[in-house]
Amino acid sequence: MSKLHATATVSKILNFSCVDGPGNRLVIFLQGCNYQCKNCHNPHTIGLCDHCGDCAIHCPTGSLQLINGKIAWQANTCTHCDKCLAVCPQQSNPKTQTVSVTDMLSHIRQHSPFLTGITVSGGEATLQAGFIHALFNAIKQDPALCHLTCLIDSNGSLSETGWEKLLPVMDGAMIDLKAWQQETHRWITGRSNHRVMQSIALLKQHDKLEELRLLHIPGITDYEREIDELASYLRELPRRTTIRLNAFQHHGVTGEALEWDTCSNLQIEHFAHQLETKGVRVTYRMGI
Repeated sequence: MSKLHATATVSKILNFSCVDGPGNRLVIFLQGCNYQCKNCHNPHTIGLCDHCGDCAIHCPTGSLQLINGKIAWQANTCTHCDKCLAVCPQQSNPKTQTVSVTDMLSHIRQHSPFLTGITVSGGEATLQAGFIHALFNAIKQDPALCHLTCLIDSNGSLSETGWEKLLPVMDGAMIDLKAWQQETHRWITGRSNHRVMQSIALLKQHDKLEELRLLHIPGITDYEREIDELASYLRELPRRTTIRLNAFQHHGVTGEALEWDTCSNLQIEHFAHQLETKGVRVTYRMGI
């Protein structure tokens, strides 16, 4: 099969964004994630639809129907009330699309005069690494699109072998370091951060670490308790790497994370100041 016919399960396409990498970017959100973050702001991107039909029963406009054992979505009648996302037992999105590289290239061309680049996000984008490689490779070989930078937004769980396949066609990756200590990271995400640290080291080695992000959750994340070690680690990152601090808010989260304290402007400024006094250049923003 031609690589241009490679497909991905896409949750959403955002035609213009200024917060998913430098400049004005088209963002492709892929469905599916291998983490179970308690604080996930997009929990409907975690699971894959198993066509159980629960969403169709609750759809107020009948835009979701179970036909021959498969959920069918009628986009033209959907009001995006998101009732389906709230009732899905799989933390999935029944409004996904199966998109080929050819289709995506056509879509990108429509917007390319206004774009700086493309960001593939998730869910966890690298679970569909074959599609990413085919898409980025096609962009790099297209005279009308090759000026666009190609970035991956990732939790850092991809293997070294996986990154090595993507390195030749990507311009950088934005990685979330969700906690400093293994115990804290495992409690928040359900997984160790060992693979994340390996990914950061590999991307740093190849000068492909575009951004490292720290989500500050007061009383939950352990960055401030480990501030000296964290600052020492961050000072060793390439100068081109943006270190971004995000302040935890309740937008989109479900479950116990709704009981967690949100991060105030004063708290994120204090965290930033702690790192800056230790020689770390940071940028930060409220909410995500």
